[in-house]
Formats: sequence, structure tokens, C-alpha cells
Amino acid sequence: MRKRLQEAALELYLERGYDKTTGADIAARAGVTERTFFRHFTDKREVFFDGEAELRELLTGAVAEVPPDTRPLPALRTAFHQAVPLIERNLPVTERRAPVIAATPALQERALTKTASLVAALTEALQARGVAEPLAALCAQVGMDTYSIAIRRWGADRTDDLHTHLDRAFTDLRLAGNALK
Repeated sequence: MRKRLQEAALELYLERGYDKTTGADIAARAGVTERTFFRHFTDKREVFFDGEAELRELLTGAVAEVPPDTRPLPALRTAFHQAVPLIERNLPVTERRAPVIAATPALQERALTKTASLVAALTEALQARGVAEPLAALCAQVGMDTYSIAIRRWGADRTDDLHTHLDRAFTDLRLAGNALK
């Protein structure tokens, strides 16, 4: 049901635009009642960002599983590599919804909130490994930004796979850090 509602929402957002689509419209397109829509999603923005919990659990679980002596950024790099299959699996939907998000301030805001939530969760995961809060927060933010850059690069150039783009982005981060010395 959730997938059906998500597909209906995406179709309508692409046809009409986000602002001209209601929860009732999405429900009707999916062949369910509006009440059913709101049992599954709190609002019409959430229908677009349903995978956040799965990604958060995957990333925080991966951080927890790296060997205890692994430093924070390499731990995050490992976690992001474990997220690649999820990102690849969701790529067809992600590509279709990207122009809707780019054209809709409310969805851009939600995307930023999603990223901030992931950074907070990664900060907590690093703290659970014994990393002090200020360093955990810095590494989580820098790691998430590096991950985002790798995904953007991969979106622009699929010659190499996402794993390769992740490695390059983290190498660039290391090189940038060395330039500060």
C-alpha cells in the first residue's frame, strides 16, 4: 500500500506539481480513501521521504559494526559503502523525484531536515563508539557532506560506480585536510 501511494504521489507531482496535489488526490490515484493515505503518511511531503528510517538504521548499524579501533571518518566511509546497494536500488525513483524536489521549496526543506536527522543519528552512533560529542558532530557533518558529494558526482558521471565515487570523495577530503597542515 505504501509503495502504491508513493508511486501515485510521484506521478501526480510530476503531472501537476507538488503544490497542486492534495493527499486526497494521491489517495484517489492509488485507489484508496484519504483516510488510508493519512494512516500511512502524516502529510504529502512524507510520502516522498519514506526511506529515511531505513537509511538511518543501515548507517548507524554499520557504524556500530566497524572494528572498535577504527577512527570516525573511516567508520563513516565504511557505513556509506554499506548503503550503496540501498541507494542503487532506489535510484529509479530518486531520479524521477529529483526535479520535483528541485522545484519545490517545501520538499527542499524536508530534504534538508532529513539530512540533519541523519547527521544527528550518525553523531550519536559515533558517540556510542566513544567519540567525544564535538568531534562526533564534526565528523558526522563532514562525512555526510562527503557522501552527498560522492552521490552528486556519481549522478553526473556513471562511468564509475558509486563505491569508486565514495572512495574519491573521501580521498579528496583527506587531501584537503592535508592542505591545512
